[in-house]
Amino acid sequence: MPTDDRYSRQILFAGIAAEGQRLIRQASVAIVGCGALGAFQAGALARAGIGKLVLIDRDYVEWSNLQRQWLYDEEDARESLPKAVAAARHIARINSEVTVSAQVADLAPDNAVDLLEGVDLVLDGTDNFETRYLINDWCVDAAIPWVYGGAVGAYGLSMPILPGHTACFECVYPEPPTGAQPTCETAGVLNSITAIVAAWQTAAALKILSGHAAEVAAKITVFDAWAGSTRQVAMPPRDANCPACAQRSCRHLNGEGRPPISLCGRNAVQIHDRKRPLDLAALASTLARLGTVHANEFALRFETGEYQMTVFPDGRAIIKGTTDPGLARSLYSRYIGN
Repeated sequence: MPTDDRYSRQILFAGIAAEGQRLIRQASVAIVGCGALGAFQAGALARAGIGKLVLIDRDYVEWSNLQRQWLYDEEDARESLPKAVAAARHIARINSEVTVSAQVADLAPDNAVDLLEGVDLVLDGTDNFETRYLINDWCVDAAIPWVYGGAVGAYGLSMPILPGHTACFECVYPEPPTGAQPTCETAGVLNSITAIVAAWQTAAALKILSGHAAEVAAKITVFDAWAGSTRQVAMPPRDANCPACAQRSCRHLNGEGRPPISLCGRNAVQIHDRKRPLDLAALASTLARLGTVHANEFALRFETGEYQMTVFPDGRAIIKGTTDPGLARSLYSRYIGN
């Protein structure tokens, strides 16, 4: 089918038109986190005719994801496919014209430049402030726009960050929230709110990529899908003392190593250990004597008692069944080694 016909309804929209569509076809977008928000963003941008998608996700498809993560299906969950890989496969069937780079990785200071280099915009599909501060540092340093988003329960919000024109993420959130925060596991989540937030983020992305960045409103948009309400508040002015966009310290981007972190709503801890590539086949043989092992070319899943470990070829692991980083590190050492 001719490209012009494929995107004809989008080209007819005056805000994009033929020139905007040409720009979209040339653009490259990184989606960090391919869960509820990122999966929707990836599918929507593929259908809109984006030139290239860089999909970055550290996790794999689970049955509980299927309620709200639009790209995936039961086969993906049965195979425990990495989300980036599963998303890339589905996008290839949606739009073969889109170039997709699937990165089964956790965005971190030591790989951010390599993974994000060359993109024109970043979309946030993450579940933690640590990674968002890192995205913000990279985007401020590279003068690349990004769009923040989050959702839990029936509540969600989105905010565009255009370096040099709006406040940055650290201007708005100088510190991450403290204390216990609601998560999808503790408070649940409506699939409609994740779709609303992701659609809003995607709309901002298309506006920016089609040449209308100046028209993007510097506002925080808050949604409540259950109450049926939407409100907007102006983003604060840029902070003259902001470590990120004023002082350009890049402290998150320049961080040397990170501690294990609890994963949002997952009763799980991620262990960062990228300096020890693993032979998953050999590890599977060793662990099979100690518990249940399921492995494919992308990851190994090991179950023992109340704990489940998913180990990746780069040495990273997700330990499910605890939120205690110390216990997670102990389990990693016991079964994988120091």
